[in-house]
Amino acid sequence: MAKILVIDDDQGICRFFKNILENMDHAVTLSHSLDQGLAISKSKGFDLVILDLDLPDGNGLTILPALLKSPTNPEVIIITGTGDARGAELAFKYGAWDYVQKPCRFSEVSLPIMRALQYRGEKRAGVLPVALVRSNIIGESDAIQRCLVNIAKASSTDANVLVTGETGTGKELFAKAIHENSKRSQKNFIAVDCGALPDTLVESILFGHEKGAFSGALKKRVGLIQQAQGGTLMLDEIGDLSLDVQKAFLRTLQERTIRPIGSNEEIPVDFRLVAATNRNLHKMVEEYSFRQDLLYRICAIEIKLPLLKDREHDIEEITIKKIHQLCRRYEMETKGISQEFFNILKVQNWPGNVRELINVLEYALAAAGLDPTLFPKHLPPEYRLVDLDFSPAKTEPLKNNQARNLPFLNVYRDTAEKKYLTLLLKQTENDRKKACKVSGISQSRLYQLLKKHDLPGFSH
Repeated sequence: MAKILVIDDDQGICRFFKNILENMDHAVTLSHSLDQGLAISKSKGFDLVILDLDLPDGNGLTILPALLKSPTNPEVIIITGTGDARGAELAFKYGAWDYVQKPCRFSEVSLPIMRALQYRGEKRAGVLPVALVRSNIIGESDAIQRCLVNIAKASSTDANVLVTGETGTGKELFAKAIHENSKRSQKNFIAVDCGALPDTLVESILFGHEKGAFSGALKKRVGLIQQAQGGTLMLDEIGDLSLDVQKAFLRTLQERTIRPIGSNEEIPVDFRLVAATNRNLHKMVEEYSFRQDLLYRICAIEIKLPLLKDREHDIEEITIKKIHQLCRRYEMETKGISQEFFNILKVQNWPGNVRELINVLEYALAAAGLDPTLFPKHLPPEYRLVDLDFSPAKTEPLKNNQARNLPFLNVYRDTAEKKYLTLLLKQTENDRKKACKVSGISQSRLYQLLKKHDLPGFSH
């Protein structure tokens, strides 16, 4: 039996929660003001607090930090009738378990309550939570473990999630992991690359259209949003959507309906949104190229993915698993990997992150041919600019302040990065599109790197 505090001035809502929670054999305490609720939480121990935001004596967010720090450190579920997306963002940043909008059905609040109490019980008992479905996410580094914790939290709710990270960090993998660990896992996962949508067809692709709605509309089309019904919609590179499409999509998020082009009918939709971007949406809001109200809507929970260069301890595991996968795909004998091969990979800067690493491994397999073991000689030339020697003789402790010819790691990375970019510009003949395709990084990231190393831009 759990102890639960409900802070809400609405008598009907209080009776609703009291009835369903007592039927679940929990002890329920009611409070109708912030001051009273905070005082009760400090004097009694609770496992869960259900907190309204709009109360006569103020906004529930003002006491949220204090509630979370009260003696028993309860989990907190926010409920509100205002639909304040900014409030949702702040609630999750403070550490709330979930955010539910009124009016709500039993099915909408029962799962967050059960998950929060399950987590509470496991934490008290020292039991590890059920293993996540990792959806091909490889690595055990601290950076990845933090992301997995955030996936677990996001999967227990239906809140919108924003996944941020550079190109090649695996945003779609993480979005899929959120879907596969959620209550929507048996429904569709629809991933959309917003940057690849033609400007003239983007609304038709997302919202659908009726037959004859425009020239070329020879038959009815069901949009991708409707295809995600009951499941998860991933909008990758959401920052590439035009302001007009952002406005239309915001309406869908608010009203939970779509209107296909050429139709007068509003179609109800039920989907969970996971958005992703490698751009700074907050900066885009300041530049008036992204809607602030949409940002608040999509960013109830934010998961920031680490760069591969910050996951050095994961590179060996990723390499082993990807080499095995690639060998099976190409029906090759599994190859061994020398330590020197790993050493070279670990000191690269990886501007294209995991995607770039996989491209390099494909090159190495092709270069190795029938060779049974991968060595540095099988890597692309630009990755072998410095031949490292990690033999015991070269890695003994320094004696008598004797200097060694080993640069600082950041200096080495910067040097290798500049040489890589120089070769990239040369091989692609300063062609922007070719350079992005070969390197596996976005145009904005490529421009940042060229500026960082004072290299010339593109001729075309």
